[in-house]
Amino acid sequence: MSTVNGLPAHVLLVHIVVVLVPLTALALIAAALWPRAARRLGVLLPVLAFVALVSVPLTTQAGEWLERHVGDDALVRRHTELGDGLLPWALGLFLLATLVWWATRRPDGGRLSALPVRIAVGALSVAVAAGAVVDVYRIGDSGAKAAWHDAYDKTAQGN
Repeated sequence: MSTVNGLPAHVLLVHIVVVLVPLTALALIAAALWPRAARRLGVLLPVLAFVALVSVPLTTQAGEWLERHVGDDALVRRHTELGDGLLPWALGLFLLATLVWWATRRPDGGRLSALPVRIAVGALSVAVAAGAVVDVYRIGDSGAKAAWHDAYDKTAQGN
Protein backbone atom coordinates (compact mmCIF):
# COMPACT_ATOMS: atom_id res chain seq x y z
CA MET A 1 0.00 0.00 0.00
CA SER A 2 1.58 3.28 -1.06
CA THR A 3 -1.17 5.90 -1.23
CA VAL A 4 -4.71 6.40 0.07
CA ASN A 5 -6.84 9.01 -1.71
CA GLY A 6 -3.66 10.57 -3.08
CA LEU A 7 -1.93 10.85 0.29
CA PRO A 8 1.06 8.73 1.27
CA ALA A 9 -0.36 5.78 3.23
CA HIS A 10 2.36 6.15 5.86
CA VAL A 11 0.98 9.44 7.17
CA LEU A 12 -2.37 7.73 7.76
CA LEU A 13 -1.18 4.33 9.02
CA VAL A 14 1.22 5.85 11.52
CA HIS A 15 -1.75 6.97 13.60
CA ILE A 16 -2.79 3.36 14.12
CA VAL A 17 0.65 2.52 15.51
CA VAL A 18 0.83 5.65 17.66
CA VAL A 19 -2.49 4.80 19.31
CA LEU A 20 -2.49 1.00 19.44
CA VAL A 21 1.06 0.29 20.65
CA PRO A 22 0.78 2.47 23.79
CA LEU A 23 -2.80 1.31 24.38
CA THR A 24 -1.69 -2.32 24.14
CA ALA A 25 1.24 -1.59 26.47
CA LEU A 26 -1.08 -0.07 29.07
CA ALA A 27 -3.58 -2.94 28.79
CA LEU A 28 -0.77 -5.50 29.07
CA ILE A 29 0.61 -3.92 32.24
CA ALA A 30 -2.84 -3.81 33.80
CA ALA A 31 -3.57 -7.42 32.86
CA ALA A 32 -0.17 -8.74 33.93
CA LEU A 33 -0.32 -7.06 37.34
CA TRP A 34 -4.02 -7.68 38.05
CA PRO A 35 -5.45 -11.04 36.92
CA ARG A 36 -8.95 -9.62 37.39
CA ALA A 37 -8.16 -6.98 34.76
CA ALA A 38 -6.87 -9.74 32.46
CA ARG A 39 -10.11 -11.67 32.84
CA ARG A 40 -12.15 -8.52 32.19
CA LEU A 41 -10.15 -7.72 29.08
CA GLY A 42 -10.43 -11.33 27.96
CA VAL A 43 -9.57 -12.09 24.37
CA LEU A 44 -9.54 -8.35 23.59
CA LEU A 45 -5.99 -8.17 25.00
CA PRO A 46 -4.30 -10.50 22.48
CA VAL A 47 -6.54 -9.25 19.65
CA LEU A 48 -5.51 -5.65 20.37
CA ALA A 49 -1.86 -6.72 20.52
CA PHE A 50 -2.22 -8.61 17.23
CA VAL A 51 -3.70 -5.60 15.43
CA ALA A 52 -0.89 -3.43 16.81
CA LEU A 53 1.67 -6.01 15.67
CA VAL A 54 0.25 -6.21 12.13
CA SER A 55 0.06 -2.42 11.86
CA VAL A 56 3.80 -2.02 12.43
CA PRO A 57 5.12 -3.71 9.24
CA LEU A 58 2.31 -2.16 7.18
CA THR A 59 3.30 1.28 8.40
CA THR A 60 7.00 0.54 7.96
CA GLN A 61 6.52 -0.64 4.38
CA ALA A 62 4.46 2.44 3.57
CA GLY A 63 7.18 4.57 5.17
CA GLU A 64 9.87 2.94 3.06
CA TRP A 65 7.83 3.73 -0.05
CA LEU A 66 7.52 7.34 1.10
CA GLU A 67 11.26 7.53 1.82
CA ARG A 68 11.95 6.63 -1.81
CA HIS A 69 9.66 9.47 -2.93
CA VAL A 70 11.14 12.33 -0.90
CA GLY A 71 14.50 14.00 -1.24
CA ASP A 72 17.57 12.47 0.38
CA ASP A 73 17.55 13.73 3.96
CA ALA A 74 19.51 12.60 7.03
CA LEU A 75 16.47 13.16 9.28
CA VAL A 76 14.31 10.91 7.10
CA ARG A 77 17.03 8.23 7.12
CA ARG A 78 17.23 8.43 10.93
CA HIS A 79 13.45 8.12 11.21
CA THR A 80 13.49 5.08 8.93
CA GLU A 81 16.27 3.44 10.95
CA LEU A 82 14.39 3.97 14.20
CA GLY A 83 11.15 2.70 12.64
CA ASP A 84 12.79 -0.59 11.75
CA GLY A 85 13.32 -1.28 15.46
CA LEU A 86 9.67 -1.27 16.54
CA LEU A 87 8.67 -4.69 15.24
CA PRO A 88 10.47 -6.70 17.98
CA TRP A 89 8.77 -4.60 20.66
CA ALA A 90 5.37 -5.11 19.05
CA LEU A 91 6.04 -8.85 18.82
CA GLY A 92 6.98 -8.90 22.51
CA LEU A 93 3.74 -7.13 23.40
CA PHE A 94 1.76 -9.66 21.38
CA LEU A 95 3.51 -12.70 22.88
CA LEU A 96 3.14 -11.44 26.44
CA ALA A 97 -0.48 -10.38 25.89
CA THR A 98 -1.27 -13.84 24.57
CA LEU A 99 0.53 -15.49 27.51
CA VAL A 100 -1.27 -13.34 30.07
CA TRP A 101 -4.66 -13.93 28.44
CA TRP A 102 -4.10 -17.69 28.17
CA ALA A 103 -2.76 -18.04 31.69
CA THR A 104 -5.50 -16.02 33.43
CA ARG A 105 -8.61 -17.42 31.79
CA ARG A 106 -9.64 -19.31 34.93
CA PRO A 107 -11.54 -17.47 37.71
CA ASP A 108 -8.91 -18.43 40.35
CA GLY A 109 -6.15 -16.57 38.51
CA GLY A 110 -5.14 -19.59 36.48
CA ARG A 111 -1.54 -20.40 35.82
CA LEU A 112 -0.35 -16.96 36.91
CA SER A 113 -1.70 -17.25 40.44
CA ALA A 114 1.69 -18.11 42.00
CA LEU A 115 3.27 -14.91 43.26
CA PRO A 116 6.78 -15.49 41.84
CA VAL A 117 5.31 -16.19 38.38
CA ARG A 118 3.09 -13.10 38.57
CA ILE A 119 6.07 -10.97 39.58
CA ALA A 120 8.23 -12.29 36.73
CA VAL A 121 5.51 -11.90 34.10
CA GLY A 122 4.57 -8.48 35.49
CA ALA A 123 8.16 -7.23 35.44
CA LEU A 124 8.72 -8.53 31.92
CA SER A 125 5.45 -6.97 30.77
CA VAL A 126 6.36 -3.60 32.29
CA ALA A 127 9.81 -3.72 30.66
CA VAL A 128 8.51 -4.63 27.21
CA ALA A 129 5.63 -2.15 27.43
CA ALA A 130 7.97 0.65 28.48
CA GLY A 131 10.42 -0.22 25.69
CA ALA A 132 7.63 -0.20 23.12
CA VAL A 133 6.22 3.14 24.25
CA VAL A 134 9.65 4.79 24.41
CA ASP A 135 10.44 3.47 20.94
CA VAL A 136 7.14 4.80 19.54
CA TYR A 137 7.95 8.18 21.07
CA ARG A 138 11.48 8.26 19.63
CA ILE A 139 10.25 7.20 16.18
CA GLY A 140 7.43 9.74 16.23
CA ASP A 141 9.71 12.54 17.37
CA SER A 142 12.21 11.79 14.60
CA GLY A 143 9.38 11.60 12.06
CA ALA A 144 7.98 14.95 13.13
CA LYS A 145 11.43 16.52 12.87
CA ALA A 146 11.93 14.98 9.43
CA ALA A 147 8.55 16.20 8.20
CA TRP A 148 8.58 19.69 9.69
CA HIS A 149 12.21 20.81 10.05
CA ASP A 150 12.06 23.06 6.98
CA ALA A 151 8.32 23.25 6.35
CA TYR A 152 7.50 26.51 8.12
CA ASP A 153 8.93 29.99 8.70
CA LYS A 154 10.33 30.13 12.23
CA THR A 155 10.60 33.93 12.15
CA ALA A 156 7.09 34.77 10.89
CA GLN A 157 5.03 36.93 13.19
CA GLY A 158 1.29 36.61 13.04
CA ASN A 159 -1.90 36.74 14.97
